[in-house]
Amino acid sequence: LFQRKKNSFEYEQSLQKVIRFQIIPRLLSSHSKVCSRHVGNSYQSGLKITGFEISEFINLCIADDEQLSKDYIKQLISYGISTDQIFLELITPAARLLGEKWDEDLLDFAQVTHGLVRLHSITHDIGFEYQDGPTQAGEVRRLLIASSPGSKHFLGPNIIANFFRKIGWQVILEVSITSQELIHAVENEWFDLIGISVSIHEQLSTLGQLVDDLKKGSRNPNTKVMLGGPIFMIEEHAATEFGADAICTDVKKTVEIAASILT
Repeated sequence: LFQRKKNSFEYEQSLQKVIRFQIIPRLLSSHSKVCSRHVGNSYQSGLKITGFEISEFINLCIADDEQLSKDYIKQLISYGISTDQIFLELITPAARLLGEKWDEDLLDFAQVTHGLVRLHSITHDIGFEYQDGPTQAGEVRRLLIASSPGSKHFLGPNIIANFFRKIGWQVILEVSITSQELIHAVENEWFDLIGISVSIHEQLSTLGQLVDDLKKGSRNPNTKVMLGGPIFMIEEHAATEFGADAICTDVKKTVEIAASILT
């Protein structure tokens, strides 16, 4: 019984770190702008996502019936709300609010866990599907997005992937436990750009070697590497420190930065 309680406590602490250091920091730079600007121009209906919709969405995400939250998203889309809005103005603020409710003891461990799992599931269901990619350059640009090996944060990379798919890129989300698995992925397929999301400071010590190995092992000899993730929101670094081509800390500028380093 003592060991079971100890394991539960350690798991709760791990999840709390995910909320505080992987999800919330990524939201800080754009959260105030998202909440304050008028979003009606983004879709024809004139509707906008408000705090009420975010709160309602969270309640559905922590409910027992998984289908309720998914039906809610479908309803918003049927009203004309874009998937960009859903990612930036509903899902990301919802993740932040889950963290705040955790800190304020308004939600317990099980509810926060449940909510985050639902958020990940919904981001995937909205449209993150891909086909096997080519082994040489083609007309469609290809992007590999991965969390730094060993990480298990996928919400941010999922949202980034959507923006690239919107402009016609083919995007692969790679879940690699080790660096070798990630290197193997780029050896097998052609990618114009590799994006690595880094969550904690400890991962920086091996990041330079990982970038070097990815570039050397890539089937595309001219592939570019762009870095991002929560750690770069709280620590200032230059891309050259790790042999990368760019660091992005603003999700809305990711596509623009990618285009600039590929020209």
